Amino acid sequence: MPSMTEPKLISGNSNKPLAKAIARRMSMHRGMSVGLVEARVERFNDQEIFVEVYENVRGEDMYIIQSTSNPANDNLMELLIMTDALRRSSASRITAVIPYFGYARQDRRAKARTPISAKLVANLIAQAGVDRVLTMDLHATQIQGFFDIPVDNLYGAPIFALDIEHHFKGQLDKVTVVSPDVGGVARARDLAQRIGCGLAIVDKRRLRAGEIAEMNVIGDVSGQTCIIVDDICDTAGTLCKAAEVLIAGGASEVHSYITHGVLSGPAVERITNSVMKSLVITDSIEPTGPVRDAPNIRIVPTAPMFAQAIMNIWSGTSVSSLFDAETLGPIYEGMYNRD
Repeated sequence: MPSMTEPKLISGNSNKPLAKAIARRMSMHRGMSVGLVEARVERFNDQEIFVEVYENVRGEDMYIIQSTSNPANDNLMELLIMTDALRRSSASRITAVIPYFGYARQDRRAKARTPISAKLVANLIAQAGVDRVLTMDLHATQIQGFFDIPVDNLYGAPIFALDIEHHFKGQLDKVTVVSPDVGGVARARDLAQRIGCGLAIVDKRRLRAGEIAEMNVIGDVSGQTCIIVDDICDTAGTLCKAAEVLIAGGASEVHSYITHGVLSGPAVERITNSVMKSLVITDSIEPTGPVRDAPNIRIVPTAPMFAQAIMNIWSGTSVSSLFDAETLGPIYEGMYNRD
């Protein structure tokens, strides 16, 4: 049953441009102004985080837009403290909209005496008072089970499918989707099925963390336009090496589609100097100046999808309908002309 109150958005400091874009999209769809709740999120001299909400939120359906990206700990604490402020101000429901869920790579105990930090973060978010989580492309889908509250996990694949069909129109018979490792095969297969093309895998073997011993291509990529798909690109070492291996294997050109562009350390320089013709990322993490200025990095917006997901949650309608590119096509306003 639809809520009687309007959805209200509030943003931390992690990705203000995305929060404002979501508000603009919701304003268009609602036919009325949807702004961000006025608040201050700042730090004392000792870096303690302080939050003050300037508007009355009693009984309101609140949506906190906050990626837990770099600096991950600061942004996570902002999310928790904002939740506490809203809960103590009698908000009726609090949904944490986390476009990029940090700590997701620590989703299991790979060795003895190591933490499962993703579970710890899930506990912190729930205990702070969040009623529901909306996120995108969790590193491992089982992280949804770490929460004892509902979690809606959106997918970047439908957006990527629209983008690929637009930019490679008439060439899809020469496109092969590539998983950069065995663990990402399901994600790559999903995108390949959406656009109706082949699939290949880059098998990598590591001597130790951060050090790759060798890479081999499983599948025929000769003469193909290869599209590497993954959820996270951090330092881009594996990504650039995979592109080189694909070119050596006969690929005509290599492009990459990555949901979360962490792009830390030497990543931008590596990508700029790599054999990849383009890297497409989303704005789930606010891009830095060097990322925006890189000639072969392109950013696709997620605001249309998140805005629609928030409205679906608010109205009690299906969020899973957004998993389909046919549904997202109209939402993306003709950005991709499918004629």
